[in-house]
Amino acid sequence: MSIYDYTLTAGDGSQLSLSQFQGKVMLIVNTATGCGFTPHYKPLEEMYEDLHDKGLEIIDIPCNQFAGQTPGTDEEIHEFCTLKYNTQFPQMKKSDVNGENALPLYGYLKSQQGFGGFRGPMAIAMNAMLKKIDKDFKNNPDIKWNFTKFVVDREGNVVARFEPTEPMGSVRKCVESLL
Repeated sequence: MSIYDYTLTAGDGSQLSLSQFQGKVMLIVNTATGCGFTPHYKPLEEMYEDLHDKGLEIIDIPCNQFAGQTPGTDEEIHEFCTLKYNTQFPQMKKSDVNGENALPLYGYLKSQQGFGGFRGPMAIAMNAMLKKIDKDFKNNPDIKWNFTKFVVDREGNVVARFEPTEPMGSVRKCVESLL
């Protein structure tokens, strides 16, 4: 299997085949509307506006698995994102990223880029919180929280995973290096 073998369901119910993004750089991110990291939507949208014409695609996958921070319907989530952050990148149907109901795409992404630890100013807080939830969190590839980002290069290789604590400037630098 390759990244291009996966199809996702958009928030409007249409099907989105990742094969349509062959030759482009993809940033795949699980999002939330009521999280401390929700402001990541702003630099994500800025990156999309600046780099989309150079070959960047951002795939937004809302997820409610982390402290219930993505309540609401797909339509309500889309309305929030477009009104508050003017997002223009494709938004998928709210989905699980861990567990038995996880999107198959996430099984693939996690197999390609496991958890590498938290970095940045919020790392200590995230480590402390997750240790209470899962004492072995550092040793499994599960998505740890909202706004985990995977970067896929133009050849379809999953080349990086950024945890939500990673400064968005680091994510952008990685994406730019691939364009």
